[in-house]
Amino acid sequence: MKKRMVSLMMAGVMAASLAGCGGSKADATTAAETKAEETTAESKAEETSAESKAESSEAAGDHEGKFIVGFDQDFPPMGFVGDDGQYTGFDLDLAKEVASRLNLEFVPQPIAWDSKDMELNSGTIDCIWNGFTMNGREDAYTWSEPYMNNSQVVVVNADSGIEKLSDLAGKIVEVQADSSAEAALKDNTELSSTFGTLQTTPDYNTAFMDLEMGAVDAIAMDVIVAGYQIEQRDDGSKFKILDEDLASEEYGIGFKKGNEELRDKVQSTLEEMAKDGKMEEISNQWFGRDVTTIAK
Repeated sequence: MKKRMVSLMMAGVMAASLAGCGGSKADATTAAETKAEETTAESKAEETSAESKAESSEAAGDHEGKFIVGFDQDFPPMGFVGDDGQYTGFDLDLAKEVASRLNLEFVPQPIAWDSKDMELNSGTIDCIWNGFTMNGREDAYTWSEPYMNNSQVVVVNADSGIEKLSDLAGKIVEVQADSSAEAALKDNTELSSTFGTLQTTPDYNTAFMDLEMGAVDAIAMDVIVAGYQIEQRDDGSKFKILDEDLASEEYGIGFKKGNEELRDKVQSTLEEMAKDGKMEEISNQWFGRDVTTIAK
């Protein structure tokens, strides 16, 4: 009986010992799994944080050494496709020089003009630089200082008999969609309400073809662009610009609201270019005179 009791006690001790060993192994395994899960969670959190920072950086206009300029590729002489198939223009030449001085890679990015805000706010581009009118948009963007003056005018066929704005009554007038000319005419309902039709077009090259074919009677547009368009045509004498302006305006560079850091870098570079004569040099190449207003 005594032997049996001893055996039973020893068996109990062994069982307890084995249970204890088994419990330690399970606890160690659980701890290892918990640590692995925590490490994985931390790793995922770091990846998410990195992705979030990258997205935030892109939205702020940080494109890793690039300066991506949004422009309308059908808006000569400010930005367009040259005969060699390359993007060129007065604004693009200014932007390229700015990028060079800031040690950034210049990337001209053509955009649909009526999608410019989406492109800017999504971080696809760093700025809008393409004959971009500040007037009426002062609070929608973080702006550079104006770098040139401009006005909205009306172009007609020279033999149209249209001599002044009041002669546009009952006529078909065309403007580029979401342009300053369109905004000016929408503001001036006293004038635009007299038109037979006020219609939009994607670009001014199309508008001039419409005018030549007689599909429209007049085009409302920027005077700088109007002068260039007329000068580039084989028979520019077929067109004329009415003496009366629709509105006066200033061109500036539009950055995403709140992006003062990039705006300040670009602005100080433009001022440097104005002082050392580079801005005047670029203007003379395109217009034969200095049309810029910075440091004037």
